[in-house]
Amino acid sequence: MLEHEEEDRREVEVEDLVKAPPAQTTSRRSKRRAKHTPREGTPVSDAPEEAQDGVSAPKNNKRRKSTVEPMTAARTIPLLICSVGNPGSSYANTLHSAGHTVVNRLAEHLGYSGLRKERELGNGLVARPPSSGGAGDWTLWQSTSYMNESGKGVKAAYTSWAKHMPTGEEGRLVVVHDELEKPLGAVTLKLTQGASAKGHNGLKSIMSVIRDTPFVRIGIGIGRPESRSPDDVARFVLKKMTPAEKAKIEGGIEDVIAKLRQLEKG
Repeated sequence: MLEHEEEDRREVEVEDLVKAPPAQTTSRRSKRRAKHTPREGTPVSDAPEEAQDGVSAPKNNKRRKSTVEPMTAARTIPLLICSVGNPGSSYANTLHSAGHTVVNRLAEHLGYSGLRKERELGNGLVARPPSSGGAGDWTLWQSTSYMNESGKGVKAAYTSWAKHMPTGEEGRLVVVHDELEKPLGAVTLKLTQGASAKGHNGLKSIMSVIRDTPFVRIGIGIGRPESRSPDDVARFVLKKMTPAEKAKIEGGIEDVIAKLRQLEKG
């Protein structure tokens, strides 16, 4: 009798142990809940609780004001573009007056009115842009003096032209000239001040007169004679261009314009 009662008690204890959750397991779950439950007085983060809810918190869709300022068009430098050569019909369309040929073509290309004589600007031939200011503010000027006397006219033209610049603004002087020894129609740009004139009488005259006034040069290649004797060189530069030679020189106009665009940007 006593043995049966002892066995019954053991079975009840075993059943109770199976049904009741282990004390150790309950303790670990409690610790996990306690770990994720904020204590009183502990600040709670505003970050989205994606791990807990599975849904992101709504984002702030307000647009911030842009701090980028609108871009303004860069100001360009006005240019006085002067060509030198020899005057009169006897010297028109000669290689030595290639600078004049280019400026004539430039006036046509830009849609300027014809070159007209202006006493105020060194008594030279002048063509102005349809409207002054802004990009392409180029004034074209041709010397009416002989090559070796062109400096005085260039100085007078630049001095008068510069007086009309707005306060605080400076224009730029550009001299277009023929260039011996360069391939026919080739266009060169020289920014260096005080560089050698290389025997060019027009550049010599300008450099001797304007002195400290800076100017840049655009050279128009006219080729070279086979002989280097002074007489042969003089005959070569003063001869009339053939139609093919003139077309070659005028064909460099796009290159000239590209260099002028470069100069007006500073």
